[in-house]
Amino acid sequence: MASVQDALHMLQSYAHPDHVDGMARFGMTPDARLGVSVVDMRRIAKSLGRDHGLALALWETGVPDARILASMVDDAAQLTEEQMERWVADFNSWDVCDQVCMNLFDKSPLAWRKVGEWAQRDEEFVRRAAYALIACLAWHDKSASDEAFAAFFPIIRAGATDGRNFVRKAVSWALRQVGKRNANLRRAALDTAREIGQMDSKPARWIASDVIRELEKRG
Repeated sequence: MASVQDALHMLQSYAHPDHVDGMARFGMTPDARLGVSVVDMRRIAKSLGRDHGLALALWETGVPDARILASMVDDAAQLTEEQMERWVADFNSWDVCDQVCMNLFDKSPLAWRKVGEWAQRDEEFVRRAAYALIACLAWHDKSASDEAFAAFFPIIRAGATDGRNFVRKAVSWALRQVGKRNANLRRAALDTAREIGQMDSKPARWIASDVIRELEKRG
């Protein structure tokens, strides 16, 4: 079983410090970042296997690359609400937020409830996590009903006036992914986007335009 030092050494072997400035230009927090690509993180995660203890230790390093790796090696069956709350409070970069939601959080039955809870929180990356979870559930949960996703539309409408860049982009992502599930949800997502477009809000109009442009191409 690998130690956290072993995992960090593996990350260091794939590090690209020269990429960090470019990543920062895309809004990724540069602090303590190694510049490891997601492809290389997945390669490392595959070699390490599932290890809940290692995931917790990697998270505590505070290194963004290590935190993303933590989400890849963790065992969703051992994920607790306490851990989800602790990790979401630490989010300070959109890529860490999205990767954790995509690799780990959306595999927990707790994810559906956390969407509603986190969407009401004020912290930018906690709120982003709510909408990232909607997008990831729409992408990965093949067994969920249309009704389950339609229940997210009021939450999406409520978040559409948030002008913070990382939130509004996640709201758009959430609505687009729900609309991509099937023809019925596509129509419902477009109706929701048009309602959002009528709001007296610049972020809402941007979201509506972004969603309508992409979903109408799929018609």
